Amino acid sequence: MISTLTNIAALVERDGEITVGHLDAIGKCVATATDGAQCLAMLVRRKGESLQALLKRPDAAIHDAYEHERFIDEVNAPGASHSRKPQR
Repeated sequence: MISTLTNIAALVERDGEITVGHLDAIGKCVATATDGAQCLAMLVRRKGESLQALLKRPDAAIHDAYEHERFIDEVNAPGASHSRKPQR
């Protein structure tokens, strides 16, 4: 499964970071993706969502951030996406 997460692999190779864990502030599991300069995605684990399915979402979100300038923040504004020019 890890071999299919090509955007996560590329991000980590470029000094980016993926974090998955429980966030006490909202009482849920969260996956974040950052590239050192900015947060690309903050995703909240959905009810019944497997860890494998959760990891596929930041992989897709990394692509959206760099290719379509869409950033996802489900932690601060559930369901919200924001467009802005990513820094590379």
